[in-house]
Amino acid sequence: MKKLTCTLLGLSLTAAGAVAAKDQPRDLSVIDVVGVTPIEGSNVAANKIPANIQTVSSEQLEKAQSISLADYISRYLGSVHINEAQNNPLQPDVSYRGFVASPLLGLPQGLSTYVNGVRFNEPFGDTVNWDLVPEGAIDSMALYPGSNPVYGLNSLGGAISIKTKTGFSAPKHQLEVYGGSWDRHSEELSSGWNNGTWGYFVDLRHFEEDGWRNYSPTKADQAFGTLSWRGDRGSLDLTLGGNDNNMRGNGAAPVQLQEQDRAAVFTHPDQTVTRMFFSELAGSYDVTNDIEVSGNAYFRQNRIRTFNGDNSDYDACQLPGNAGNLCENPGADEQEVEDTNGNEVLADDSVEGATNNTSETQMRSRGGTLQTAFAQDLFKHKNNLTVGTSYDYAETHFASDTELGSLTDTRGTTQSGIFVDESRVRLHSNTSTVGVFLTDSFSITDDLTATVAGRYNYSHINMEDKYIKDPAKTLDGSHTFERLNPSAGLTYQIRDNLNVYGSYSESARAPTPMELSCADPSAPCKLPNSFVADPPLEQVVANTWEGGFRGDLDKLLGEGNLKWNLGYFNTINYNDIIFRRDASSGLISQGYFSNVGKTRRYGIEAGTTVNYPQLFSGIDDWHFSTNYTYLNARFLDSFDIQNPMDTSQAMAVTKGNRIPGIPEHIYKAALSVDLWQRVSLGIDGIYSGDKYFRGDEANVTPQLTGYWLFNAKAEYKVTKNFAVFGKVDNIFDKNYNSFGVYGQVNEVFPQFDNNRFVSPGAPRAGWIGVRLTL
Repeated sequence: MKKLTCTLLGLSLTAAGAVAAKDQPRDLSVIDVVGVTPIEGSNVAANKIPANIQTVSSEQLEKAQSISLADYISRYLGSVHINEAQNNPLQPDVSYRGFVASPLLGLPQGLSTYVNGVRFNEPFGDTVNWDLVPEGAIDSMALYPGSNPVYGLNSLGGAISIKTKTGFSAPKHQLEVYGGSWDRHSEELSSGWNNGTWGYFVDLRHFEEDGWRNYSPTKADQAFGTLSWRGDRGSLDLTLGGNDNNMRGNGAAPVQLQEQDRAAVFTHPDQTVTRMFFSELAGSYDVTNDIEVSGNAYFRQNRIRTFNGDNSDYDACQLPGNAGNLCENPGADEQEVEDTNGNEVLADDSVEGATNNTSETQMRSRGGTLQTAFAQDLFKHKNNLTVGTSYDYAETHFASDTELGSLTDTRGTTQSGIFVDESRVRLHSNTSTVGVFLTDSFSITDDLTATVAGRYNYSHINMEDKYIKDPAKTLDGSHTFERLNPSAGLTYQIRDNLNVYGSYSESARAPTPMELSCADPSAPCKLPNSFVADPPLEQVVANTWEGGFRGDLDKLLGEGNLKWNLGYFNTINYNDIIFRRDASSGLISQGYFSNVGKTRRYGIEAGTTVNYPQLFSGIDDWHFSTNYTYLNARFLDSFDIQNPMDTSQAMAVTKGNRIPGIPEHIYKAALSVDLWQRVSLGIDGIYSGDKYFRGDEANVTPQLTGYWLFNAKAEYKVTKNFAVFGKVDNIFDKNYNSFGVYGQVNEVFPQFDNNRFVSPGAPRAGWIGVRLTL
């Protein structure tokens, strides 16, 4: 493994030599500069940034043999953990400092995500689909901590910035093929080339598996490519990408079912299909040696279809006046079911016991960013100033339906062709967002640097209820959110190998069209599809204080290097939004989005990276890294929530209750050795602490038990062009659960009495592969 350091995200394009050099493979033993805005062109030395930025290079991704970027950062980056709510390897919930970036609608998304400076949070629910960009196309990634306002909306807890490869940064041709457990196999072909002026890069990947749980196959086809031009003072990159992914992840299952068979699923299918097209033109021009103008323009389309076979809240009516018909919640408060043709639905085996919840979301977004970076000295002091503006416009057409059906012997669902009128949604929305930002790093002395930044965001959301049988147009709405978010920080180089930093930052998240469509306590909706009303919500504002120390002990080590960091962070969300389950309905899947006051996430982060060559002999180079996070996430205000033990009763969440789904302790360690610079052996371990089940915001039930997980990998370079590699995940075959939630179990399993559902972790599995590089 190459020496571990901060890699570049967005190296400055200066004169002719620098324009070409920005794409060249980097010497990772050199601490470099990091980008301070989502697009390239504004860069500051890493030790002058008042935050501990974590970075990932393409070489690290390749050596780790991870199947996705999310897989890599969950194993190696500090303060990151995974909830496998979907139980699909391409659809994880990624959480950083207690803030989530997930493909699931309904979660309070708190991380912004960018690819080449283009925002990749989906416009309808701010979700992040980790399956869209093939890992082989990623050149580098940076994880920025805190509420950095420059990275725009959703940067409550952090921002993820991904840079993809070009023919200048990856001028090689490579074929990688692997296969193994669960009939998983992957074939990836990449090719890059340049002649000094023109270059291209393309990555094609096919991924397929049966899945280790029942009825959980996945197939993903991804393509990503860039055509590049480099001139004396400027550069252009045209990037195109697309995918056609069909993923099934059948999610959490009852604990009593898991005790019988860990591969079993509750109901099926749970299918998600994503089809994206992405295009971007990015460029930069050096006006002078100290002034650079850069920008991008993009068009992005993503079509997402879901099919969720589930149990049913509908059964034969019980009141005499409704005899023979189908009702919701049969009993004293029952309501007769009407189909989309206006007819009452007769009770029959074909429409009892199951529902098929389907949705189709078509999103088109376009926009761009323009910025200017100034590197001239100010009052004879070094100064880096960047100012810019961005515009994003997105249109969404959302449609959802609930079809009545019945359960098969394997708990699959049948289709009756009868759709529930109350659950039909036809919603169109458009969102316009304008941002104006500034960031400046001023060297007060050679050792002391002050950084100030700010961003003004203006967002306007229009929503139109397009269902013709809703004359009241209950989903219609128009909402505007705006805010100026500041940040400021200091870094001080105490010694050559010791740096101290501290900062304060603010960021905001506007409620999404999906949340605004389901925010009326008097008209709760069923996640993820049935939206019924459009009352206002307040935007979420996050304030973060953080500080710490970082440095190296290279001189003490003698050979190699040792980097370390120790820091503290404290983020308070104001008007935080969560999905509150509705006790009055008695349904565990029904509720509404609500501002619940303040929440806080604070903790301590510590990390160490060691690279030591020839430790025991002339043939062995050793590498070690470790990260520990203490993470305390709590509600600071009181509110009512559905009692998970009795869904017809409400209970109080009080100040100090822990936020569900977030472990208090996260620990990671990795040890590897390179022998003869040809054989690599490595092992990594993760500890994720106890956490409360989703739905138990009041902390009244036992926690989901934490777990240790260990993985191993190996690689042998037969020649400089040919390598054989393999890995084993969960080498001790640990039975663990990464996610817990409350559900309704007795509707499918009358003999079960425990409503706790868990997402089981995968058992021991292994894969082997080959890599050909030219």
